[in-house]
Amino acid sequence: MTLVSALYAGIEAGGTKFNCVVGTDPFTILARERFATTTPSETLGRVKDFFLSQASEHGEFAGIGIGCFGPLDLNPGSNTYGYITATPKPHWSQTDIAGFFSSALDVPVSFDTDVNCAALGEYHCGAARGRPNFVYVTVGTGIGAGVFVDGKPLNGIAHTEFGHILVPRDPGDTFKGHCPFHTDCLSALACGPAIEARWGCKGHELPENHEAWDLQAHYLAIMCVNITLSYSPEIIILGGGVMDQAHLFPKIRRRFVELMNGYMIPDINPSDYIVPTGLQGASGEVGAMVMAVGG
Repeated sequence: MTLVSALYAGIEAGGTKFNCVVGTDPFTILARERFATTTPSETLGRVKDFFLSQASEHGEFAGIGIGCFGPLDLNPGSNTYGYITATPKPHWSQTDIAGFFSSALDVPVSFDTDVNCAALGEYHCGAARGRPNFVYVTVGTGIGAGVFVDGKPLNGIAHTEFGHILVPRDPGDTFKGHCPFHTDCLSALACGPAIEARWGCKGHELPENHEAWDLQAHYLAIMCVNITLSYSPEIIILGGGVMDQAHLFPKIRRRFVELMNGYMIPDINPSDYIVPTGLQGASGEVGAMVMAVGG
């Protein structure tokens, strides 16, 4: 056994995969592993076994930070605190995430949404450093937003569910939508699976000049307009697998300016306002470790 001081665990629990890390701080990672998000029993069991193996090698954990897809119950006074609630992800509704790992690893658990977790990583170490009022959006298996005010996530009766805001459908868009709850919400029209269902292939298989990207930029620009008018952030950070398509950013910025139509943004440089992540895919990993350490 190789003992280290103050060992922490972190999980970025997404709808496609669970990214798991072990380290002493957000940048000192001793081990990492990914597990496909299949069924709760299979995925959680594999994650638990990984962490128990790491604890056997390095020593017991001092804490674990979990950023999880949702919706989630984040009310500590609730009987279902730490649960995934009614989610579009098959088999995962009413799954006790925080309780499972608290029991399995016998450690304190810090628990929040995956987007708040990634936003925390960006705030401490990425594109939002020095900007305590910002919005981080992930566009991937679903769409979610972490809204930070004075350096802390905005959670009220529940966390924000920005992926399910209703957006005006483009007049030429006949796609039925990819959400079991709403046909015209943002996620239904613009998440990664919606792109695949609409065009018959995954987004990364489409050429940059495909018409899909103008429509995608249109919906994400509407999202940025709504974020700007609702929260007036210092910066909007766009992450997630869909935003690996870097050519989307200029399209979104141009459409954002068109939709704002000169209102409220004369001093905003869109290139500095709507930006990619600063941690190149590691936002959730870093945020989970920050949570575990107590940041």
